[in-house]
Amino acid sequence: MTDEKQKDLQLNIAGNTEVKNATSRLEQRKLRQTPEQKKVEKDIEGKSELKKQSWVQIRLLPIWLRVVLVLLLLAATVTLGLTIGYGTIGDGNSADVLKKETWTHIIDIISGKES
Repeated sequence: MTDEKQKDLQLNIAGNTEVKNATSRLEQRKLRQTPEQKKVEKDIEGKSELKKQSWVQIRLLPIWLRVVLVLLLLAATVTLGLTIGYGTIGDGNSADVLKKETWTHIIDIISGKES
């Protein structure tokens, strides 16, 4: 038998109860590892942790600017929709939708002050 097989056999015999008590295959594999394998795995884990820590996301637009842009786009689409709806579908002048008198007239009709 080679030295490596003997070491594996000794580790299996010595740590057999621990291996049986381990719940997952990953835990079993870690218990059967040689000290050299454990050292290599720790080195790999350490390098991956360094890579994870070095990740920094830089936003092109800050969150407050995104909120402002969304609100401006919302106002623009509502205005465009009102203009198209009042001018094209409603057969009115599309510039009249932006006048205060138009909206007071619409509110008076809804509330029952005018018929």
